[in-house]
Amino acid sequence: MPVSRATSLRVRNVLDNWVPAGLRDNRLFMTPLLRLAVGEHARDFMTFKAKAFDMTPDEFADVYRRVAGSEVQGETDLNAACTEAILREVTGRRVLEVGCGRGWLAARMAGVASEVTASDIVMGEATRQIEGVTFEVASVEALPYDDDEFDVVVCTHTLEHVQDLPRALAELRRVARDALVVVVPRERPYRYSFNLHLHFFPYPWSWQAVAGVVAGARLEDLDDWFYVEPQR
Repeated sequence: MPVSRATSLRVRNVLDNWVPAGLRDNRLFMTPLLRLAVGEHARDFMTFKAKAFDMTPDEFADVYRRVAGSEVQGETDLNAACTEAILREVTGRRVLEVGCGRGWLAARMAGVASEVTASDIVMGEATRQIEGVTFEVASVEALPYDDDEFDVVVCTHTLEHVQDLPRALAELRRVARDALVVVVPRERPYRYSFNLHLHFFPYPWSWQAVAGVVAGARLEDLDDWFYVEPQR
């Protein structure tokens, strides 16, 4: 059953900080919980981390097509604080959103940005019908755009899913002219989780280990990590 982002953050806090790691990594403990949360797709969630890095791009995308609609999260992964911060960054600018999901954020950015393009590896027909946004199927690891094509590139709750994280980050930086905006969950790593995450960022340095230390960049704790990186 989908829940709000505020509720999912409270649940994450309990799981991350109060449930022992030995239980979170225990198949017998987690299997019934995942069956309750995601139903028939529990096996996909249980085995994803073990298989994901050996999958072809098509196999990887097929997992997301198969589990579509089973997510515990509601209409968006974004909380209100991150949403408001993003809208401030994109106002009046030409924007690309990478990993747009069902288009919730893209639709809101279309109300303040000068132009919005949004992409994801899997896209439903309902998403394509959102007005004011150009939607395209594309992988963050191989974006079909020119260098510096967009004023701002926005990527929220996506990098924790990718197979090649350094390559994905390099692609985001390549197509951003002025700024890159990233949101990733402040979540601890476990063998079994209620999502298809492959990368985890429980601490500031967890993100810095990936992004490096960039002059002028800022990282804020808004219950999730909110990161803005200027492009030179």
